Amino acid sequence: MHRRWRGAVLLAVGIAALQAAPANARDRWTAAQAKTWYAGQPWRVGANYLPSNAINQLEMWQADTFDPQRIDTELGWAQAMGMTTMRVFLHDLLWEQDKEGFKKRIDIFLQIAAKHHIKPLFVLFDSCWDPAPRLGPQHPPIPGVHNSGWVQSPGTAALQDPAQYPRLEAYVKGIIGAFAHDDRILGWDVWNEPDNPAGQYPDQPDNKAALVAGLLPKVFAWARSVDPTQPLTSGIWGNGTDWSKQAQLNPVQTTQLTQSDVISFHDYNWPEGMEKHIEELESYGRPILCTEYMARGNGSTFDGSLPVGWKHDVAMINWGFVKGKEQTNLPWDSWQRPYVTEKPTLWFHDVLHEDGTPYRQAEVDLIKRLSQTPPPNR
Repeated sequence: MHRRWRGAVLLAVGIAALQAAPANARDRWTAAQAKTWYAGQPWRVGANYLPSNAINQLEMWQADTFDPQRIDTELGWAQAMGMTTMRVFLHDLLWEQDKEGFKKRIDIFLQIAAKHHIKPLFVLFDSCWDPAPRLGPQHPPIPGVHNSGWVQSPGTAALQDPAQYPRLEAYVKGIIGAFAHDDRILGWDVWNEPDNPAGQYPDQPDNKAALVAGLLPKVFAWARSVDPTQPLTSGIWGNGTDWSKQAQLNPVQTTQLTQSDVISFHDYNWPEGMEKHIEELESYGRPILCTEYMARGNGSTFDGSLPVGWKHDVAMINWGFVKGKEQTNLPWDSWQRPYVTEKPTLWFHDVLHEDGTPYRQAEVDLIKRLSQTPPPNR
């Protein structure tokens, strides 16, 4: 290439890069910045939230099925029991379908949540369950089966196609950019369980873990490029590894723990196992959020795990709130043995019946009592 033309091309590329990366794009928070942010929060307790009349993220947010009245009712129940946050899943196809409408519905949700003094943690991507999401009407729940309609974001087709990554980038920047300075939002969980194999569905790419390991750092960079004032995170999960030892971490876990402003994790084990994980993560010197726990039949309960999180000043967000179309009151093993002719001995997840009455009043009383009492090391 002629030197003059080469110089012109380099200049054009440089200008484009400056335009693509705003001057106010921020770095990862320091540990001190993260601690300052966390010190300004009350001890947060809440649930992963899906309205009881939605089977998945798409049915929650699409215009034809978005239900502000039901959301208002259910978040009112959450407020009454002392919950102050909800983890809420978004989806890239919703942005592709109707950018402006999606943002308006998120704003409506935020208005309702703020009315009930609840700050949501929004989730952008998710590698769990159905790898082939489709817009439009969603199928009804499979009788007797746990979480039979939840969908991945991005789906396998987009994950395997780098030509779609600019669309995913536009989604991340568009959503976070629209609400980057909105103090009604607690934070952004950029990807839920990125390397989850979603084994219930056989058509998963063999190189799924490698694909998400390559894309996850880009998602963090896209999110930071719009300079959000809220923290970014992605929750480490899985057993058999000491999370304090970086040499034992896989590439996804390494990205999660080195790129998150505040650390988050999932734990569905007995409380002593959860406490071990918390102590491992405390070695990183950053605030910690448990963004999934509470599977009664697996030994993870409010009675056992919630006081552990409170003692360590770890924000606690359980899976499931109101029993509904998601059917997460049914155990994981319902995929092998659907609970059609009998009910499980225990509800697996979820806190309330569809009419707002507690599955177990003592659990609601515990949430309310601890939410009103600052952790001992505050």
